[in-house]
Amino acid sequence: MGLLFLFDYSIVVIGAISFAYQAFCIIVGLFAKPALFPDAPPKHYAIIISARNERSVISHLLKSIADQDYDKDFLDVWVCADNCDDDTAQICRDMGAFVVERFNKQLVGKGYALSYLFENMQNGLFGESEVQTGPPGMMAAEKVRARTREYEAFLILDADNLLETNYITEMNKAFSAGNKIVTSYRNSKNFSSNWISSGSALWFVRESRLLNNSRMMIGASCHVGGTGFMFARSIMERNNGWKHYLLTEDLEFTMDSVLHGDKVAYCGTAILYDEQPITFSQSWRQRLRWSKGFLQVFRNYGSKLIKKVFQTGNFSCLDLTLLMFPWIFLEVVRITIGALYVLFGFVPPQSQLNSLSQMSIETLRGGVLLMVIACITIVSERKRIGASGFELLAYLAAFPLYVLSYIPISFVAIFSKVVEWKPITHGVNVDAKTAAKKGTR
Repeated sequence: MGLLFLFDYSIVVIGAISFAYQAFCIIVGLFAKPALFPDAPPKHYAIIISARNERSVISHLLKSIADQDYDKDFLDVWVCADNCDDDTAQICRDMGAFVVERFNKQLVGKGYALSYLFENMQNGLFGESEVQTGPPGMMAAEKVRARTREYEAFLILDADNLLETNYITEMNKAFSAGNKIVTSYRNSKNFSSNWISSGSALWFVRESRLLNNSRMMIGASCHVGGTGFMFARSIMERNNGWKHYLLTEDLEFTMDSVLHGDKVAYCGTAILYDEQPITFSQSWRQRLRWSKGFLQVFRNYGSKLIKKVFQTGNFSCLDLTLLMFPWIFLEVVRITIGALYVLFGFVPPQSQLNSLSQMSIETLRGGVLLMVIACITIVSERKRIGASGFELLAYLAAFPLYVLSYIPISFVAIFSKVVEWKPITHGVNVDAKTAAKKGTR
């Protein structure tokens, strides 16, 4: 009985702390305007893109980079065409990007692609011995090495992204203000495709507006979300390139950086548009990878974060521990122990049925809370969300279903021995101006 009480007590206490903190963040994020940073002279940046068979969308990203109101002499685009069997690499070369082609079917994933790209940038080598570029032609390896030494930071983007015209200008302001890592506002270019894309889009908008914005206001570290983040050259040198290979390499990067004493800042005025999955099978596969990745990161970094909380009182470590805490795993263990207690006659079956009933009630309450959070997000970000009023009402009703589907996904992630990194097919063929216009209707 003591073990069951310990599990129940832990779930209640940790859940209460997490709920109270989430409520606090929502209130702060709702009423606090995003931090504004002073104007700053341009710095040299390298834009880093990992792309796998992205011919349908990557030209729009490169066009949105070319349309930035930032001095182009201070920008270079570097693309890793990772295991491509289409003409992604040639499209990028034709549009002036530095391109490295990587073919490795064993080490698959964005983390490996980024690592390979950084290695080639540092060595001045693409492939075996040559650098392949767009116009004006070939560039010597030593010249490439010299060029990479000019970069003060690296901006990570995904091939399906689109940038508002002032995106890099705003990120430059935030970085120049002394922030070594900066993440941006993540919007969606296909919010209104269906309830699946809207659920994913709402999740990221909520994360930007209500969570990262509040973390920035209270001085805690934000966390990067896979794309749309910048980090200083000093971090790249400390890590000797890119060293994060777990299924959620972005979360791993965040945890490693925070443990090194860095904070992730949030620039809410730098707006990026991302493409969300539109089929449940794609969404399931993507979120299964995320869920498995969260478990991997918690296993590798959870104890280190908790140790630092007790040693230094670092609030960011506590916040990030709550972020990736494996709730489903804890509840599965609790249910399993309860079933074993019943099997061996230690407790009556009715007591565990009551516990399951209580868990179900709490899940329903969570669904109501999710609708409230989604409603707050929609009201606060209505001008930025590309959907009609009727669509928003429909997607608001479907949002709890989207989030609660994480329960079976997380359950499967616990028992899946192998979750492969597979790319999501992108096909929303719009430019940055169209995406921005959708969000200001």
